Amino acid sequence: MNHSAELKKFITSQYVYSAIRITLATVLPCLVLARFGLLKEYFLFPLGTSFVALTDQPGPFIRRRNALAFAVISFVFVAMIASFVMNIKVLVFAEIIVFGIFFSLIGVYGQRLAAVGSLSLVVLAIFIDGHLTGANIFKSLLIFASGCIWFLLIFLVVTTIQPYKLASQMIGENYLQLAEFLKIKANYYQKNPDFDKLTTQVIAKQIEIKNLQEETRETVFKTRTIVNESTTTSRLLMLMFLNSMDIHEKLMTSESDYQKLQQSFEDTTILVKIHDYLNLLSDEITNIGISLQIGIRAKTITNLGEELKNLNNDYFELRNKRISPENFENFMVLRQILMRINEITKEINEIYKVFSQNVKLAKSLSTGLDLKKFMPNEEKLNIKVLKNNISLSSSHFRHALRITIALLIGYLFSLFQFLGIGHTYWILITIVAILKPAYSITKKRNMLRLYGTIAGAVVAYAILHYIQVNELLFAILLISMIMCFSFLKGKYFWAVLFMTIYVFLSFNFLSPGNVNIIFRDRIVDTIVAAVITSLVAYVVLPVWEHTQNLDLMKKSAECNLIYFQSVISKFLEEGFDIQDYKVKRKNAIISLANLSDNFQRMISEPKNQQKKLEVVHQFVATSHLITAYTASLSQYVKDDEKYPEIDADGWSRKIEAEMQKVCNLLNGNTITETLNMESRIEPEDSSLDDLIMKRKKQLTENETYDLRDPDKISHLTELKNIHDILELIYDVAKEQRKVIEKYMIEESVEFKPSTP
Repeated sequence: MNHSAELKKFITSQYVYSAIRITLATVLPCLVLARFGLLKEYFLFPLGTSFVALTDQPGPFIRRRNALAFAVISFVFVAMIASFVMNIKVLVFAEIIVFGIFFSLIGVYGQRLAAVGSLSLVVLAIFIDGHLTGANIFKSLLIFASGCIWFLLIFLVVTTIQPYKLASQMIGENYLQLAEFLKIKANYYQKNPDFDKLTTQVIAKQIEIKNLQEETRETVFKTRTIVNESTTTSRLLMLMFLNSMDIHEKLMTSESDYQKLQQSFEDTTILVKIHDYLNLLSDEITNIGISLQIGIRAKTITNLGEELKNLNNDYFELRNKRISPENFENFMVLRQILMRINEITKEINEIYKVFSQNVKLAKSLSTGLDLKKFMPNEEKLNIKVLKNNISLSSSHFRHALRITIALLIGYLFSLFQFLGIGHTYWILITIVAILKPAYSITKKRNMLRLYGTIAGAVVAYAILHYIQVNELLFAILLISMIMCFSFLKGKYFWAVLFMTIYVFLSFNFLSPGNVNIIFRDRIVDTIVAAVITSLVAYVVLPVWEHTQNLDLMKKSAECNLIYFQSVISKFLEEGFDIQDYKVKRKNAIISLANLSDNFQRMISEPKNQQKKLEVVHQFVATSHLITAYTASLSQYVKDDEKYPEIDADGWSRKIEAEMQKVCNLLNGNTITETLNMESRIEPEDSSLDDLIMKRKKQLTENETYDLRDPDKISHLTELKNIHDILELIYDVAKEQRKVIEKYMIEESVEFKPSTP
């Protein structure tokens, strides 16, 4: 592992940048207040700042600004109501019910408002018993509101000064994820690879890439300064993001029959050399990503031209020594892989070229795409959407009920003083932080929260016991805050650990000498909240992932069929629309990632809820292969090359019939005889067979050619690869149909009424 590159990736990421901004926005007022001895009296100011800051989700400027403004209004309103009714227990329970349901339910409008809703409930927890309000409620509310507005002002200033910073960092992260994806793909070429493990890693990485691409699309395509301006920076960022998606597709087109490849060349070093070269490409993509995150021009770190030349020479030397009528088709496959590697290398070199564009060339950097078609779908802020989700059939409403019930139980527990619970708010905050719509996520966060809290408490206790220098404690507090906010999205255990440390240190500055009480209360409150969330998540209207499987499988099968139809249309000469193709490619990748993500969550659920786990796993695997093989086929549709030797019509009808069978089975429709007949069509690629026989005859007569042009590939090699890909798509589609038949049989047996 390149530790230097890993450190740069972390330090230059949007998460660290955002964490530093939140920390400074929170701590600087504390320093000023502490200087005048007012920190304890005005502690609600930095508290309001940190709460609003945590709602700031990546996205276009206008949406972020509006969400922050809504957060300020929501927080102040919740704090005011909670402060006024805190001594009337009946009204306290009523506000928990109203706020719990409303602020959980607004998650139907997306992650941004879901974050505002969650933090609004945290504000409720903070103000519910008045321990921070003091005697003068209006003064406290004014201080809190001022802290909330303070971060909104900081946001407006920073985004005005650096309008492109977030987009640049997010696009850079896309490249970093692609570099990791390429490293996984490279491992298919190492000695004795674990194919099952690598396939699992590829699918998991696809989920990460899909989620990141969706977030980046929203940020880039809906930021007016990027879409509308013709500055070098705006056009550069747009091109860099679109290029990242093209690289993603090229990496997907590198799908091959790796087991057969290993068997064919296991006694040579060519595959290991491919592995090493792909890792060099991965390092270059990493370099591009880091440069984008920092905001500097990227420069190559390796002479790719020389390394690629050596790799191609190794292939040609092996080919000239070993090629024969028996194995020349294996060399065709290997030649095709090298061509893909050449194309990825060219793409990377082109990105470096784009990176060096000057101001005069800025206006020439145009996409030519209707960007609206690539935007992620999201619910509009329509009251009807909220009303339609007030139903037990809505997973959002079920989650709202779960979190409300959990908050009521948590508050009820805090009223029993004999339990030794010292801080009502921490139980409620922990419940809000842990309890998520998906049971698997709740379960995982529950354990991470508990372990992180215990570990953080022990570390903080040791720090306060052995260190008495306030300046050093303050430095540790700053570092802990930055690390907490940096890890909050990706590494929850570490986020909780550092959060616990800075909370302990904060309380120590406000009220020195109470570390033993804080230690005990923090642990007890976390354990109580963990028990409550575990029980509620399992008992109260849970939404198990297996209930989503069928709909997600339908969507994936349908999108794969449409994606294949879009690609094969070029071979059928039906008019190929590159923009339409890219939209369908995006939809296929997103639906596959959603299905894979759902399956991964199902694995973490109780065993009795892992319905037809093996069958669903097989469907996910076959869906991944169909998408990948279709992407491989698509590499032949972007030029004017014709392939009349391929019976495109026969293959189209055969494969589409098999894929349509899958869709019919999933939708409960019958399979017609027409589909059965078309799926049995034998495509007439006779001219291809003749060309192969001719080539075998040439090899038998020792007619070999030492062609050294790495940028050219024989027409026969392309034809053979197209034929093999079409065969693979059909075989996988057929296998998927059998998987679904098994799924439907198990489904009917499960719901078949028992005989009296």
